[in-house]
Amino acid sequence: MTHSLPADAPAAAAADRAGSANGVDPVTASRLRLLYLTLPVANVALYLLWFGVGSFLLPLQVARITGTNDTAALSTASTIGAVLATVGNPVFGQLSDRTRSRLGRRAPWILLCAFLGALALTAQAHATSIAMLGLSWGVVQFIMNGYQAALTATLPDRVPPAKYGTFSALVGLGIPLGTMAAALVIGGVPGGRFGLDGVIGGFGGRFAGENGYYLIALAVVAAAAVFVIVSPDRDARALPHERFSFKAFLANFWVSPRKHPDFGWAFLSRLGVMLGYFIVLTYNMFLLAEHIKIPAQDLLPTVGFLMIVNALCTVIASVLAGPIADRVGRVKPFVLTSGIAAALALTLPMLWPTENGMLAYNIAGGLAFGVYMAVDMALITKVLPRSEDAGKDLGVINIANAGPQILAPSIAGWIVAAGGYEALFPIAALFSLIGALGVLRVRGVR
Repeated sequence: MTHSLPADAPAAAAADRAGSANGVDPVTASRLRLLYLTLPVANVALYLLWFGVGSFLLPLQVARITGTNDTAALSTASTIGAVLATVGNPVFGQLSDRTRSRLGRRAPWILLCAFLGALALTAQAHATSIAMLGLSWGVVQFIMNGYQAALTATLPDRVPPAKYGTFSALVGLGIPLGTMAAALVIGGVPGGRFGLDGVIGGFGGRFAGENGYYLIALAVVAAAAVFVIVSPDRDARALPHERFSFKAFLANFWVSPRKHPDFGWAFLSRLGVMLGYFIVLTYNMFLLAEHIKIPAQDLLPTVGFLMIVNALCTVIASVLAGPIADRVGRVKPFVLTSGIAAALALTLPMLWPTENGMLAYNIAGGLAFGVYMAVDMALITKVLPRSEDAGKDLGVINIANAGPQILAPSIAGWIVAAGGYEALFPIAALFSLIGALGVLRVRGVR
């Protein structure tokens, strides 16, 4: 059963948090240490899904259904999914805020969404039309955004503020490590690139079709179970609650930018940076095929190789930047610098439209994105209006992740139609730069 917190919940919640020097739910030192492992593992499984399907399985399925590299069909399938994802994150986030169970507020939704998401993935594996593919991908994204919303709320729920940078970096590792897993297992990167002939090359190609969906479904369920069992949350049944009101439930989604300007600017900042990122990512495979002219037989391995290079650079930058941000006690300079660097990185393939140019872009862009992901969640967590609504508010913020996925396919399609693939890069750079500069308006965080 789910309930909402009363308006005066901060006083009750403060009493419940007694004994915590940091103003968050207390966890034992051992449980906090376990989160260092289980939180990134759960995020890796999530991003294996996002990138494994979005960057590999979805465009491959579009090509099989249509018989061509149909950008319009890919845009349709991606957009349907992203629309439902935008709705799912704040809805499930608020539901988890209101949940009172022996397993805590978040665990029931993590487990339920992982199981339902796995079922939806198996259905998507058998889609035979663009409409069916888009709808099934939308259902997957809607459900798995529930998993993401509940998982993300773990940070403000259970992590001391002094560790926000470190844990923000750990959460951010889900993207590069999930990307690497997708590239190796689904992309079938040739082992020769890494001196692993006969290991990677022979393993990956087996998962470029239906088996890829089944593997991802299994990984998500396993990661959810490990997270809930190994690092359990506190019993939430004694937390304050009141009778559920559907009207209040809907009204609670609105966060006034006038009352909470830092929250609004943090949202717009993330929206700009992510839009710049997804404008290129959405058409990455087609861009390499049509603009960089990668031969068809080399296309999938090349996409995977570049993704791994990008991911490795992201990991390196992220694990360095998070603890440094905690040590200096500032996050805004990291967000600003990384956003500007991401914009500059996007100019490399525009000036150097070759595979080497794309390699340089993935190195520079990966480093910039790693710094951004290391501190972005720390910034967001510091501007949440109410700790009692953390799941919902993080869900609203995550619209800035899902929203660009809705807008990017259409925007990228218009850009390609008007100026060709090469025009994607300067416009993506402009969005990234605007997003980076937006963080300067966040006044309550250093």
